Amino acid sequence: MSIEVTLTGARVLRPTGWDDGFLGISGGRVVDETSGRLIDLSGYDVLPGIVDAHGDGFERHMAPRRGALRERDAGMVAVSAELAANGITTAILAQFWSWEGGLRGPDFAREVLESVRIMKDGVPIDMRLQLRLETHFLDELEAAEAAIDAHGVGYVVFNDHLPHDRLAQGRKPPRMTGQALKSRRSPEDYFKLLLDLHARGDEVGAVMDDLTKRLAAKGVTMGSHDDHTAQDRSVWRARGALVSEFPETLEAAQAARDAGDFIVLGAPNVVRGASHTGNASALELIAAGLCDALASDYHYPSPARAAWRCVELGLLDDAAAWRLVSDGPARVLGLQDRGQLQAGKRADLVVMEPETRRIVATIAQGQVAWMTGAVAERFI
Repeated sequence: MSIEVTLTGARVLRPTGWDDGFLGISGGRVVDETSGRLIDLSGYDVLPGIVDAHGDGFERHMAPRRGALRERDAGMVAVSAELAANGITTAILAQFWSWEGGLRGPDFAREVLESVRIMKDGVPIDMRLQLRLETHFLDELEAAEAAIDAHGVGYVVFNDHLPHDRLAQGRKPPRMTGQALKSRRSPEDYFKLLLDLHARGDEVGAVMDDLTKRLAAKGVTMGSHDDHTAQDRSVWRARGALVSEFPETLEAAQAARDAGDFIVLGAPNVVRGASHTGNASALELIAAGLCDALASDYHYPSPARAAWRCVELGLLDDAAAWRLVSDGPARVLGLQDRGQLQAGKRADLVVMEPETRRIVATIAQGQVAWMTGAVAERFI
């Protein structure tokens, strides 16, 4: 049930910057008049809820021990709680549909899709699906499209994780044995699979052209993952994939910006100060104005931490930094009803201790999703 309250005394981050005016919540929306009980939040900051455009941290809850324990529905409850504790009010759960198998295979994807369907109306956090399609997984793309249609998946991203250089030479990729075992295949069968997928490369372009045309007609947002060159971005842009997720180079990111495409970077990259794979530094791209949204990637605490890291380093002011985790990703996803604390928009917000920048309360669509410590006493 949505709360009917007016928050007073706090510093509130609105589209125009910080102010100390009241914030009304009614019917799950922000309102511009007082509503319900007055809650004194003096000493706290109130900011828009985080919109996470890409995160796969849910895997650790749904499969906490590989091969030994699966917790599908209970795991998704835990995911919702972790999201709320980290101020994420809208979460795009990024799930592979890949030849890699295991947690990246179609069977696990179906479990995730079904879990989100079951949980969708039972928790305040808005959890949505992104399906990450491996471009060379040609025999399974029809089934993937059927799953997209059946579950109303609104965001599809295209990947290619095949080690083409080594496969072209007939060489096994590094760490192949471990990867084969994760996918529950023998190393011999796994290597044959990789070679067979690589050999069908000439078919991929036409298949992608047709698939993206159908998805675009259904209104699906599309993106490409790990663009490396301007040409990579150009190819996917021509197909209607207008989001560049985690571009690997300055060249690719600049090409996206020059064409007006959206750029999503990994928040853990910002927190670390560098990419864990040796790709372009997110901090350098942000400094160059080449970022629209910061995503959790694999670590849900990172978006909030990354935003403040940008402030600490002098790259952005408070409002611009927080836009990278709220209004920015909302625009990437075409969600015009959230991302800002503005009358008429969803009441998605976080309450934060300004000194520690610790999130002490999260409200999603006017419902309390997370609350702890002294701030709870103010509401009670």
